[in-house]
Amino acid sequence: MPIKWSALKVNEAMDMVEEFVDQAVEPLEQARIVATAARKIADIPQYVDGRLICLITNIQRIDSIRSAIEAVRESLPNGAVAEEQKRVESGNQLVLVA
Repeated sequence: MPIKWSALKVNEAMDMVEEFVDQAVEPLEQARIVATAARKIADIPQYVDGRLICLITNIQRIDSIRSAIEAVRESLPNGAVAEEQKRVESGNQLVLVA
C-alpha cells in the first residue's frame, strides 16, 4: 500500500538537519572545552560547578540528536525513499494498467 506522504522529503529534511548538526559539532566541542576549563577556576562555588556540569552534559547530548535523526530515517517504510526517488527521476510518469 503506497504512503500518502513523502518519505523522500522527510529523508531530505533529515539530510539538512544532519548538515546543520555537523556544522554545530565543532563550536559545541569548543564550548565544552571552555566550560570544562571553567570548572577548574580556583574557589569556584559548588552551585556554579553544578551548573557547569549541567551545561557540559547538555552540550554532550549532540549524540542523542544524531540518534534521533537516525530514528526518523529508520521509521520510514522500507524502500519508500528509493521508490519515490525513482519516480521523481523518471518524471512522475503515470503507469498504465491494461
